[in-house]
Amino acid sequence: MELSNPIIIWGCIGLALMLAEIIIPGGIVILLGGACLVVASALAVGLVEGIVQSLTLWFIVSIVFLLGFRQLTQKLVGGDSHVDNTDEELDIYNQTAVVKETIGPAQHQGRIEFQGIEWSALGDGSEIAAGTRVRIICRDNIALVVEPCPDEVNMSN
Repeated sequence: MELSNPIIIWGCIGLALMLAEIIIPGGIVILLGGACLVVASALAVGLVEGIVQSLTLWFIVSIVFLLGFRQLTQKLVGGDSHVDNTDEELDIYNQTAVVKETIGPAQHQGRIEFQGIEWSALGDGSEIAAGTRVRIICRDNIALVVEPCPDEVNMSN
């Protein structure tokens, strides 16, 4: 057998891709390698001839394998499946901050420090003195809307 034989080439590419799954986990590369082995088998049996038919078969088998077996390989191989929150407003909701510049009364903006950064802040209409711990309710454009923490309200009464 010579190395320019398409059966050997497709078989070697398939085995290389399947072994690459060790380095590149995720379950996709092994399916692409399996599609290469299907093409090598089809060439050996005589179902396809030439590069155009081989590539066409590889594309079709790859898509079928990816759609059909992706869930299975994902469970077996694992991979990184961490999903982060894409709505940053949910990350800041209910967090606490400290008032740096008095907020209020009414719609008078003040400043708070949240996670080491100073932000413009709006209150609930009442005056919130500097040094008070506040809870972030939501965000209004570039300002955070805050209210005094319940324990701060009880301490001031």
